[in-house]
Amino acid sequence: MPRDINARLEKLRIRRKGVDAVNSGWVTEGFAQDILQKSIIQEAWQRRAAAQPYTRYALGAMQAVDPAYTQKSIDEAERVAKQMRDGLSVSIETRLQGSVPLDIHIKGVSDVDLLVLLTGFHTYFTHGALALAGHYTNPTSETSLSALISLRRECEELLKRRYWGATVDCNGGKSIALSGGSFERPVDVVPSHWSDTIAYQSSLAENDRGVKILNKTVPETIDNLPFTHIKRVHDRDAAFYGSLKKAIRLVKSVKNDADYEETAAMLPSFDIASLMYHADETAMKAGFVNELYILKEAQRFFDWCWGNKSEASKLMTPDGSRAILNNEDKWTGLLTISTELDDLARQVAREQGLYTSSPTWNDVYSTLGNARVPTAN
Repeated sequence: MPRDINARLEKLRIRRKGVDAVNSGWVTEGFAQDILQKSIIQEAWQRRAAAQPYTRYALGAMQAVDPAYTQKSIDEAERVAKQMRDGLSVSIETRLQGSVPLDIHIKGVSDVDLLVLLTGFHTYFTHGALALAGHYTNPTSETSLSALISLRRECEELLKRRYWGATVDCNGGKSIALSGGSFERPVDVVPSHWSDTIAYQSSLAENDRGVKILNKTVPETIDNLPFTHIKRVHDRDAAFYGSLKKAIRLVKSVKNDADYEETAAMLPSFDIASLMYHADETAMKAGFVNELYILKEAQRFFDWCWGNKSEASKLMTPDGSRAILNNEDKWTGLLTISTELDDLARQVAREQGLYTSSPTWNDVYSTLGNARVPTAN
């Protein structure tokens, strides 16, 4: 993370306002002008803690992106979804997955994942209640792999025809990446089909239903539970009075602005969300009254994970599918982000009145816990 706090604040502003998309060169001139005009409008966080830049950064990094920017990402995905529904020869339905539907993205111009789900083909777990009751009565010799390869091929052909003026990147293993041309947000199209899990066969709740996606570079199919993840993170955020999503955005921003950004990137954003899901409930709820409690808990929890590897290694993703910290690269990324959080917590504590030359973590925690930062006028 840049030690120059003004550089850090500028990166945060640019990212939240979408100016980084202008700098990337893929947006049209008209869209670029629109972004730049809107970027001069201050957000509420920019008017808080006027003489405390580290505090202002921490508070700003927690906030949701402007809802109008988020809605634009959703609208772009829906535009593509309509083309898929109208243009494919097979019946499909579409859903969003990832950080945008959870509202934990940190970019104003954020890419969005669009699942394109075959409706005429799905798999199921044979030990589920519906399977045991004989619900699935139309077997087919087609496999998930062949069905998804066929769907992927047709999606690629359709998107190239419909968006000939844009970049349609078909090289990705799991998704087709759309950008440029008429697109005001990048859209990743993910061919997939439903997978009826044991939990879904009992509840019939979509959040329990799994999906299979294709990795065409192997090729292979991959099982995912995106809607279980979304619901569990959303429900825990509600239980924590909105502090969980703030914590996730904060840590993702710190990762993005790290001095050693490549090393920090070794811990994926999905795993950051999964880790913060396990943060202390009492501390997170306290963040409803004092948002600096969220910084305090994020720093403490990342430090705890590094110092207690045996226990932290047992932490599971919210959907229960795997351990979060399941390879060495992720531990390297965690350490880098943890160090950045250490620095930010100390700097914010100093701004909030901690003048001890060699403060302990108890000193830092006490200062952050007792701080009160007025809201913006």
